[in-house]
Order: sequence, then C-alpha cells, then structure tokens
Amino acid sequence: MIWSFVQVALGGAIGAILRYLSVLGAVRIFGTGFPIGTLFVNILGSLLMGLFIVLLEQKNWVSFGPFLTVGVLGGFTTFSAFSLEAYNLFQRGDSLALISYISLSIILSVFALVLGIAIGRHMII
Repeated sequence: MIWSFVQVALGGAIGAILRYLSVLGAVRIFGTGFPIGTLFVNILGSLLMGLFIVLLEQKNWVSFGPFLTVGVLGGFTTFSAFSLEAYNLFQRGDSLALISYISLSIILSVFALVLGIAIGRHMII
C-alpha cells in the first residue's frame, strides 16, 4: 500500500512539472488572452488517459496504474485550473470566450479520451 502512495506522489510531481511547462510555453507562444495552455493540457491528458487505460489493461501493467493515471495524469490535467480560468473569463465579462472555453474543454477532452482508447486498442494486439 505504501508503494502506491509513493507512485502517486512521484507521478503527481512529474505531472505537475509537465503541466507547468506546457502552460508556460503556451503563454509565451499565444499570450494570456485565452487559456490555451490549460485547454491543451486537458485535451492531451484525456488522450493519454485513454491510451494508458488500454496499455495497463492489455499489457497487464496494473501495478503502474497509480503512477500513470492518478499520479502523472492527475498532476498533469488541470480541471481545478480550468474552473478558475472559466471563472476569470466570466468575471471579465467575456461571454464568447467563456462559452468557447468550457465547450471546447469538455467536448475535445472527452473526444480525446475516446480517441486514445481507440488508438491504444488498435496499436496493442
């Protein structure tokens, strides 16, 4: 049981660092007008979750589950940051950006998860 906690902690640290770097990079490229970094992280995280779920299942790597899913992807995806950024768009009165951000985040993240599962199942025979 303690090993699972260690895996989650290490994975979470890695995921958080990767999220921070991704968001920083997006801000440098696109600026701060629209939270594209968090949107990208949530979509990519959902895609990777789909792939990892299939990998863990098909390769019987269940012991890596806490590290990859709860740890790395839990630290990488940013739904709490998503909520804050949606609120900030609301506070700014930018209704179009708010609706676009919420809609794109949810629809594309779920689509990316399904795509990740499909890719994972296709790649792993």
